[in-house]
Amino acid sequence: MSDMKEYDFYIVPTPIGNLADITLRAVEILKFVDIIACEDMRVTQKLLNHYDIKTKCISYHKFNEKERVNYFLELLKEGKKIALVSDAGTPLFCDPGAVIVKELRKNGFSVTSLAGANAVATFLSQIARDGEDFAFMGFLPKTKAQIENIINKYRLIDIVFYDSPNRIMNTLKIIKNIRPNAKVAIGRELTKVFEEIAVDDVEKVIEHFNNNILKGEIVGLVFREEKSVFASDFQEQIIKLKEKGFKAKEISIILSELYNVNKNEIYKMCI
Repeated sequence: MSDMKEYDFYIVPTPIGNLADITLRAVEILKFVDIIACEDMRVTQKLLNHYDIKTKCISYHKFNEKERVNYFLELLKEGKKIALVSDAGTPLFCDPGAVIVKELRKNGFSVTSLAGANAVATFLSQIARDGEDFAFMGFLPKTKAQIENIINKYRLIDIVFYDSPNRIMNTLKIIKNIRPNAKVAIGRELTKVFEEIAVDDVEKVIEHFNNNILKGEIVGLVFREEKSVFASDFQEQIIKLKEKGFKAKEISIILSELYNVNKNEIYKMCI
C-alpha cells in the first residue's frame, strides 16, 4: 500500500451504478486488506472481478450483523485488516455497519472511512436549492399516515428520501394530497446510461412518470414550502386553537412540536 497511515478497519464506498466511479484509493485498500465484509457477495464479486481484486469476501448484512461482530473482532486481534462495503454507495448510510463500528470503537480498534460515491450527494449536486440544510429520511416508511406526518412535520426544510420504483408513484400522490402545490425532484438510475432527474410541481412529475417505466432505486426531494404559503396553512389552525382558549405561547409550542417548525414563527403569526 502507498505511504499512508494504516487502520484496522476501512469503510469503503462503492459505485452506485457506474463501475468507473470508484476511487484509486478504494481499489488500493480493497487489494490491501485481508477480508472484505460485504452485503451480497455476488454483487461485490462483480466489482472485484472488474478491478482484478482477489481479496476474500465474507457476508455481512442486516440479518447476520450482530453474529458477525465477534468473528471480526477475533480477526482484528490476530492482526488482520478488514474493509466494509455495501452493494452500492457508502456503508452505514441506509446500509449495515453501525453495529460493527460501535464495537470496534468500544474495543479500541482504529476505523477510517474513504471518500466516495453516495446517492444523496450525487443527486443534490444537480439540484438548485434555496438553502444548504435538508432533512434526510432514508427510505420512507410504508404507511400513508407515517409519510403524511413527515411531509407535514418538515414543511420549512427540504426533505430528501430514498424510495423504490414500485412505491414512488404512491408516495408522490400522498405528497400531492397534503401539499398540492409542492415542488419535487425525483432522480433515478443515477450515474447510469438512463439517468434521469425530473424537477417540477408534484402533479407534473406524477404525469411524467405515469408514462415511464421506473427501475432502480429512487432518490427524491420535496422542496421546502415558502413562508407565505406556510403562514396561510397555519392561520386556520391558530384560529381554531384560539377558539378553544389557548394562548399565543401555548399555540406556538403545540404547532412547533407537531410540525417541527420554529415556535417563534408561529408566535408572530398568533399576535
